[in-house]
Amino acid sequence: MSPARFTTPRSVAAWILVVAACNCAGWILSAMHRLDLVGYLVFFAILLVGAIGWKRFFAPRSSAAEVVITLQTRWRRQRRRFRRLFPFGFLVLAILAGLGGLIHAPNNYDALAYRTPRVLQWLAEKHWLWIHTDFHRLNTRGCGIEWVTAPIFVCLGTDRLDFLLNLIPFALLPGRIFSLLTRLGARQRVAWHWMWLLPTGYGYLLQAGSIGNDLFGAWFALAAVELAFRARDTGSLGAVWLSLLAAALATATKAFNVLLILPWGMAMLPVLGLLVRRPLITAVVILAGLLSSIGPTAVINYHYCGDWSGKPMEPGVPFSMGSPALHLGINSFLILLNNVTPPIFPFARTWERFVEHSLPAAFSARLHRHFEPGAASLRLDEMPMEESAGLGLGLAFLLVILLIVRLRSVRERHRPWWSEMLVPLGAGAACVFFLTQSGLSCPSRYLAPFYPLLIAPMLSGTGVDRFVRRSRLWRAAGVAVFGAAGLLLVLSPARPLWPVRPVLRALGADLSSHPLVHRAWTVYQVYGQRADAFDPALRLLPPGTAVLGIVTFDDPETALWRPFGSRRLIHVCPGDTRASIAAQGVRYIWVSLEKFDFLFHEPLDPWVSGLNGKVVAEVSLALRAGQGPVRWRLIELK
Repeated sequence: MSPARFTTPRSVAAWILVVAACNCAGWILSAMHRLDLVGYLVFFAILLVGAIGWKRFFAPRSSAAEVVITLQTRWRRQRRRFRRLFPFGFLVLAILAGLGGLIHAPNNYDALAYRTPRVLQWLAEKHWLWIHTDFHRLNTRGCGIEWVTAPIFVCLGTDRLDFLLNLIPFALLPGRIFSLLTRLGARQRVAWHWMWLLPTGYGYLLQAGSIGNDLFGAWFALAAVELAFRARDTGSLGAVWLSLLAAALATATKAFNVLLILPWGMAMLPVLGLLVRRPLITAVVILAGLLSSIGPTAVINYHYCGDWSGKPMEPGVPFSMGSPALHLGINSFLILLNNVTPPIFPFARTWERFVEHSLPAAFSARLHRHFEPGAASLRLDEMPMEESAGLGLGLAFLLVILLIVRLRSVRERHRPWWSEMLVPLGAGAACVFFLTQSGLSCPSRYLAPFYPLLIAPMLSGTGVDRFVRRSRLWRAAGVAVFGAAGLLLVLSPARPLWPVRPVLRALGADLSSHPLVHRAWTVYQVYGQRADAFDPALRLLPPGTAVLGIVTFDDPETALWRPFGSRRLIHVCPGDTRASIAAQGVRYIWVSLEKFDFLFHEPLDPWVSGLNGKVVAEVSLALRAGQGPVRWRLIELK
């Protein structure tokens, strides 16, 4: 057996290598101040020549006839696969998710507020830079998905295709789940069912057509563990290399994915010895992994704020604050609450009022000190949103059924491999640690990479296998899960697949006095306009404004950059002088009155006078569904 033989599916290997190459390109071209079209063309041309050379000298050669036969065989296999009910259900969901991403402009709030703007800032300077801003998520967060969007923006000048960065891993998710679950003790029939069911979890499904980064990072975390197991079973050094790169990319996308290094390390232990067989290539892979990981961002964060995570620059982020027991209890309750709520829950506001009147004042104040507002108020949405969704009620119900079956057959003889025990235990320990530290509003969403590892022990054993094979209840429940997931994709406020505005307007929702009906109108309106939320402000700008100042904090500023390359935004912060602002070419400044009060702690008029400016326009913008319109004023520097 060749020590460098690849036994990994080519689609998986290709995706990992492409994303890792984009991350390496971002940092290398930044160091050379060539983060532009020419830089990317040269970089990827060199990689292409190297890949062709590798394939010519190391990869097995196939004739054209063999390639055609292989493609025909795979096509027939896929056709047979998707004639079955569960695979067909997954295919329909993938098509619906892709259709939603294709029809609707990107509207994920975090992406529009900082992930896309930071890339546009780097491209404007032709290198990574620490951006002058009070909104430090533009600086401190990992760059895993950002470095993949950068060449898209350079070549196409748009973010309309960014949803493919989630649709591709979603399409590759079933295979990773099957491979992972079978290696963690699940019988093949059980794993086959769950490879199609688990992607219907709302946290995965709702991001399949989105530009969020939770699914993107979760896929790499799961692929890293699965590839480590694959290397153990096959002796493939190629799988070890890919596992290293996938683990690195998982940390670059979400910093707390570092916690998954524990279960991944346990899976990697038996294959570490393979790395010494090709030390030179291994060294190159490790270097690429370091560039593709959270490492560069951690070093930069430590340089600028004395902490690898960047937390000192974001004191408002509730992490590692308060009692671990309190955090564990509240987060566990939030996860339970999120996963037992029906997909359509019209009583969300009633629930909020009940919580507000039921929690003791002292306890509520304590929660608001240590948790984000959504978590402190135990908030629920009328329907699952990609910003907060977990697995959802359908999968939670199926897991409860299997847990009962598993407990009833606990006496069956089963001698698990060490990996079947230690890897899920490692994931559980990392998950518990996260829950004892996090005060974030949506713990269910952040556990996306943990779920397959945590549920694996519940799916092992012959009792579960017999139940899945023979039970009509199981098949009926599975079909219901697919049906609910499809309905959710159709109704999703972020990317609805039905004529929302005509129908709601015909029903008088825009003028309705009924709170629930008016809430539906507001939510769909805000999501539908978020990608172009600043259009009213752009229309008030003088033509040809290439540099624009902005006083903002956590607003979806991407809309002000459109069309990409037409202008650049400069964040105006407390302490900035007229000279420093004007030196960057700023003549006009859009000021959010809400964020000005939050950041500057002084009246607006004296500040405008101090800049020798004047107010020339005002507009109200609805940027969030949970709050009303916010007033913005346009300041002209005389």
